[in-house]
Order: sequence, then C-alpha cells, then structure tokens
Amino acid sequence: MDFRFSDDQLLLQATLRDFLAKECTPEALRKLWETPTARSPELWRKLADVGVPGLLVPEAQGGMGMSELEAVLIHEEAGRAALAEPLVATAAVAAPLLREQGGALAEEWLPRIAAGEAVVAVGHPATPFVEDAQVADLLLLPRGEGALFAVTPDRARIEPQPATDPSRRIARVDFEPGLATPLAEGAPARRLLDAAFDRGALACAAQALGACDRMLELSVAYTSQRKQFGKPIGSYQAVKHMLANAKLGLEYARPVVQRAAASVAEGVPQRAVHVSMAKLVACDAARAAARVSLQCHGAIGYTWEQDLHLFMRRAWSLGQAWGRAPFHLARVRAAILDGSLPIGPGSTFLGGN
Repeated sequence: MDFRFSDDQLLLQATLRDFLAKECTPEALRKLWETPTARSPELWRKLADVGVPGLLVPEAQGGMGMSELEAVLIHEEAGRAALAEPLVATAAVAAPLLREQGGALAEEWLPRIAAGEAVVAVGHPATPFVEDAQVADLLLLPRGEGALFAVTPDRARIEPQPATDPSRRIARVDFEPGLATPLAEGAPARRLLDAAFDRGALACAAQALGACDRMLELSVAYTSQRKQFGKPIGSYQAVKHMLANAKLGLEYARPVVQRAAASVAEGVPQRAVHVSMAKLVACDAARAAARVSLQCHGAIGYTWEQDLHLFMRRAWSLGQAWGRAPFHLARVRAAILDGSLPIGPGSTFLGGN
C-alpha cells in the first residue's frame, strides 16, 4: 500500500501555502487584532474561492467533496500562517457534522459554508468554550450529553472570554432548548458529537504542526544572522542541538497526525485513540519549538514587533482547544492499559477537558 500523498493533494497544499503567504501576513494579522471580531469576511470569501471552507462539503452542495486526508494538509498550512479565520469550527467540524446529519438544515447551510457566506460554530460537552461563537451565523450546541441543537446567535447567550492568543475568539454559550431546533438525541447525538470532537482535535493537531514548522523556520533564520563573538549563534553546537531536537519532534509528530487523518476519513475502530495520540504529540512538538525558539531569540523574542510571538501564542492556544493534554492522555492510557478503545457513544465524555 502506498501511504504517500498524491501529486494533486500536494499541489492543493502548495497552492494554499502560496495564497496565505500573500493574504495572511503577520502585518495583516496584527491589523485584524485591532478589529472587534479579529476576522476578515473578505479573506473568508477569498478562501472560499480557493475551496477551503467547502473542502469537506459534498460536491452536490457546492463543496469539493474531499476528506480529512486532504484537510490535514490544508490545516497544516493554516497553522504555518497563523490563519485567524474560523477554519476549525466551520470547515473541519461543522461542515461534516451537517453532512452526516443531513436534512433541511444541511441543504440550507452547506452551500453557504462552501461559498464563504456563513460561519458555523460547534460546542461540545468536553470543551468549556465555543470558538468563534461571536462571529457565527449558526451555532450547533449540545444539551447535556445526549442532545444536539441548532441555535441562531440571537437566541443564545454568548459571553466572550479572554484568550492568550489575540486571534482566538472564545465564549461561554447557553441557550433555551425551546428556542432551538433539535437535531439529534440519544445515541445518534452522541455519535455526531464524538465525530465532531475528533475532527476538531485532528484539525488543531495539524495546525500545531504548521505553527511548529514556522517557529523553527524563524529561529533558523534568526540564528543564521545574529552574531556573537564574531560568529552566527546558529553555528554553536548547543544551538544546533536544540533546533535539531525540535525538528525531530516535528518530523515524528507529522506521520502520527497523518495516520489519525486516515483513521478519521476511513472511520476505523481506533479513530479516537489515534486522534488523541496525534493531538498530544503535535501540540507537544509545538510547545517544544516555542520554548527552543524563544531561547534562540533571547529577549527580543518577547517583543510585540517580533513575529515569533504570533506562532507561539497560536501553539499554546491550539493545545487548549478541543481537549487539553490530560484529557487526550486519559484516552490513550485507557486504550493501552485497559485494552479499551474509547470510540463508542459517549467516548469523549470521560471527564476533564
């Protein structure tokens, strides 16, 4: 079996990388921080022209009809650029959830997602906050552990919360079920929420890879230019070792994330544990790269003008989204020590976040 990506898949990744290099610069991100939403509707529509929001939307609804195998490459590029748009919430989680649920709601909203005309946010019992709720046109929210509802923002109570990453928008959200549209309850709702959780965690893991790669790129460039005792600091063995170890962590994490993408796309029984392993190793690699990059940059790495902090903040925030490390570690530990694979209904409701 050939596990390599096809030329078309790699071309899609390269196309988005070139696009984001022009449209999602550090300067553009800083300007967005000064706006109330930190989002750009214009950029979201441009991303739709490239096909990004509709990547997992069926072709019949105007999407590209692809799978998580392609999406994982797209999310890595989003992390490399520190893209602020609601790619995880809408493209990675909401679109396939609506696709699997089907019905009138999917027929109405999937074409709008693919066209870049709508943002859809998704809540989950295992995560205390809903990302991009403040800018969403539709909210897909659980009630307890066995019911799922669709809610318009005007019928929900949205309380914005502070975040370390200025590009991240999170909120506590509550609603009255009587004012919402029921989507599923019982086992079907839990299956939808389980799949949504794994897709959200997978997308964050892939974006962590991109952020990690970008921090190493910045650090190599800086250590090649910054001189001490008449030599570039990157020529010193201690610096080389730190960067090499961080690079090793990235290269180890990437196939783990790609394996998880295949598991989600194909619906294999080990999907949940594969996703948790991916989230753990990718976010750990990104945190390690942030630490090493800051050591290499020294005090200048703390400054607002230095681009490094954009990707450090993104790496830290990705680690908090769609399940923190203790939660995913518990899922992997259960699979290894108990011989159980937490993939059935209610699997993501083990407690903690």
